[in-house]
Amino acid sequence: MSKRIIFLGSSVTYGSAAGGVSFADIICEKNGYEMIKEAVSGTTLVDEDDRSYVSRLRNINTDRADLFICQLSTNDASYKNPLGSVSDSRDIDSFDVNTVAGAIEYILAYVTEKWACPMAFYTGTRYKSKEYEAMVGLLKDIAHKWDITVMDLWNEPSFNAVSDEDYERYMADPIHPTLAGYKEWWGPFIEKSIKKILNEQEDL
Repeated sequence: MSKRIIFLGSSVTYGSAAGGVSFADIICEKNGYEMIKEAVSGTTLVDEDDRSYVSRLRNINTDRADLFICQLSTNDASYKNPLGSVSDSRDIDSFDVNTVAGAIEYILAYVTEKWACPMAFYTGTRYKSKEYEAMVGLLKDIAHKWDITVMDLWNEPSFNAVSDEDYERYMADPIHPTLAGYKEWWGPFIEKSIKKILNEQEDL
């Protein structure tokens, strides 16, 4: 049975600057993984409407998942949505989904209850945004609590050492990768993390 991976996100997960093809499509096709890609451009973690991450997560109709991967949305930073703080609780009904922290924790609690599979978040690469930098720090704190993987492109030294020439080829703008960016830059890094998570599960 092929591994089933759920991807939840917005334009970067969708591949908006690459014709709707993102690292998710590339990695799953290469490795024979079954992909569920729930990605809508312009959407937020914070539960503002029925297009938000929280609302769309509830509509994913599958009985199993081997891995859940969520995008730390840059849209929440752009809209300056409230950060919130890490809760002491793991009760799904206790989280304030009108904050970034509450929405992330709700998502993790929901996935734990629904699919009981490994969970991971990935960040964007570094760009000028104090708001997103704060979100990355918050995510790391939440990840410590929930014991999940963070594919941290924001702080990854090799990503921040990329040449100007490669950056121009890999990124359509400071947030969105090109097809080459997904294939040659983001994809290999994320694929390595995915394989590590799935291999660890097989060893249990």
